[in-house]
Amino acid sequence: MALKLTGTMHNYEWGHEELIAGLQGRTPSGEPEAELWFGAHPSAPALTSEGPLDEVIERESGERLPFLVKLLAAKKPLSLQAHPSREQARAGFARENAAGIPLGAAHRNYKDDNHKPELLIALTPFRAVAGFQPIERTLRLLRAFGVPRLAELERVLADASLDTAERLSRALKLAMTVDAAEAVAQRATELAAGDSEFAAVASNLAFIAREYPGDNGVVAALLLNHVSLEPGEALFLAAGNLHAYLSGMGVEVMANSDNVLRGGMTGKHIDTDELFSVLKFVPLDNPTTQLVDGFFNVPVDDFSVAPISGGEFVTGPAIVINTAGQLAVGGLALGPGEAAWVSAADKAVPVEGAGAAGFVVT
Repeated sequence: MALKLTGTMHNYEWGHEELIAGLQGRTPSGEPEAELWFGAHPSAPALTSEGPLDEVIERESGERLPFLVKLLAAKKPLSLQAHPSREQARAGFARENAAGIPLGAAHRNYKDDNHKPELLIALTPFRAVAGFQPIERTLRLLRAFGVPRLAELERVLADASLDTAERLSRALKLAMTVDAAEAVAQRATELAAGDSEFAAVASNLAFIAREYPGDNGVVAALLLNHVSLEPGEALFLAAGNLHAYLSGMGVEVMANSDNVLRGGMTGKHIDTDELFSVLKFVPLDNPTTQLVDGFFNVPVDDFSVAPISGGEFVTGPAIVINTAGQLAVGGLALGPGEAAWVSAADKAVPVEGAGAAGFVVT
């Protein structure tokens, strides 16, 4: 039997006031609605008619749900961030527990002991900066910007006597400390108004600068891939990749974790030393991912994600989220922006749809 999930809304200040409400066909709350969680993370489990989802799963199987499903809607850029590996999360969580830092403390880095690889499937046009781009690409961008205060950054990246990881690490430290945010913002505004091949990148940087004036995140974003997704397209980020979502709405699927290390573009706790300790200083040529044999290609065992539209069967444990039209999961009706839980005991639950589109996460 499928159970309808009542997601837990998170009203972070970067959230969009209308996108999630519009998807669900309801009146906006008037607050920024950033993330609607459909999962069993102990800090914010979804609710069911049989109790919180984490408690339902504990009674059913005694196991922990390995994934978390969200609707994410960004009106302004999220923090410049990365997530730890499983080993780093376990060590950091134990360390902060031993130090007596409360789980809810604003300065706490590790909320749990899990890693956080993540898949973002766009529901609207979606923009992000995601992973270090190949160094040659960054050098071309820096030369096009021609900001004198970034000369040392360019020199470090071009230094062939250093290996790639060292060049990226030194470059990021420079980017986060150099007095160049205003100069980059001004140049980005100029390039965004023209027809340069870097106009889209410049537009993203100008957007970041408007929302976070004087923040060096705009300089760090010069080092990253700039990604534009159309609805249905997706990106995947393994743990350790520096990134920031900029704008748009999507379905986000990740390992069941809330661990975030931040380096800028936020009013929340920033710990650059801890951020650097979890980062992978390896170029990511292309952070987007495609469907392979009906599933999004994600190289992790925490979750698998496939589109679903009806005329199919789902075997639990699974979460089905509807994003358009009407879906019926085992006879349970789901409108857009609604989700259902299918337990491990449920075998071959039918899913029917009328003009529907959604995703099943297992």
